[in-house]
Amino acid sequence: MKNLLFILAVAALLGAQASPAAAHSALLNCFDNADGTFTCQGGYSDGSSATGIRIVVRDSSGVVLQEARLDSNSEVTLNRPQGDFSVLFDGGAGHSVEVRGDSLVR
Repeated sequence: MKNLLFILAVAALLGAQASPAAAHSALLNCFDNADGTFTCQGGYSDGSSATGIRIVVRDSSGVVLQEARLDSNSEVTLNRPQGDFSVLFDGGAGHSVEVRGDSLVR
């Protein structure tokens, strides 16, 4: 019985520590500026800053076309590539989101 209580106590502590790490989701909104560029705004669902998060633009075969980091406003403006592409918000394990270029708001 003591072993069962110990295991339950450890499981509860580990669960409590894991909860804050999973408390937010990565968000990425990109829109076409109609001037050959597009702007992306990144963030987290709990309002945390995404300043400095890496943004990667890849073509349809996965080749990296551009890389940048979100500025102090959690934004970045990049040149719009020709053809199909995607934009990756690389916030680390469990905090990445990808937007297809053809879904950019115009």
